[in-house]
Amino acid sequence: MAELNGRPVIPDDLLTLALTNYGHFTSMRVDNQRVRGLGLHLERLVRDCRAVFGADLDPEKVRHYVRQATSDLTGSFVVRVTVFDPAVELAHPDKAKNPSVLVTVRPAADLPLPPLRVKSVRYERDVPAVKHSGLFGALHARRAALLDGFDDALFIGPDDRVSEGGTWNVGFIGEEGVVWPKADMLPGVTMALLQQIGQQHIAPVTLADAQGMRAAFATNTTIGVRAISAIDDVPMATEHPVLTKLRDAYLAIPGERL
Repeated sequence: MAELNGRPVIPDDLLTLALTNYGHFTSMRVDNQRVRGLGLHLERLVRDCRAVFGADLDPEKVRHYVRQATSDLTGSFVVRVTVFDPAVELAHPDKAKNPSVLVTVRPAADLPLPPLRVKSVRYERDVPAVKHSGLFGALHARRAALLDGFDDALFIGPDDRVSEGGTWNVGFIGEEGVVWPKADMLPGVTMALLQQIGQQHIAPVTLADAQGMRAAFATNTTIGVRAISAIDDVPMATEHPVLTKLRDAYLAIPGERL
């Protein structure tokens, strides 16, 4: 299912997005018509629209489009809201000033998901603070990790510091509670919700530091809190009281109604 500005999509509507891939998005897991962190998702869309297009985005209009597209759906699913300008030309991204709203829906997996084995990869996303649609680098890193027998990639910057995963934030459990890496990365909505739970801090985390933690986990709206079972060839514990607390607390968030 796909709708653009509240109407069914036709193929020509998506040509610009396919050919230039200039835009930004957010993905939201919907459970029984409720979204954990809905307000934060809308804030992200507004913030990123200013960064990408220099334009204001009406969050209530976005909410209306999402409601309209999903009003007949039940259970759990993932909604992606992509903002792009159908009229932009490859030679003139400076003229992309009239963003449209594309709403798409895909199935959601049951939570919790099994642990991940991740491979460290030297990579930093372009404009990391923006959830933009330029996913080639991240997907190329994921592909390399999959071909090497891992489940996903863990990004390491030129300073040897851990930043984030392929399409998720990463957190660690150390001696003093939860540690979030201090690095250039996307500030995730699920990460923001989890940062309200228990003792936590933000600090630089090198690859060696990460491999020496008591536990590690990946997190985003579609996977919730997902344990990491190995970083490269170093096994990680997949059960820990703090990890259980985070997972249970996240699943207990009632969410906001669309």
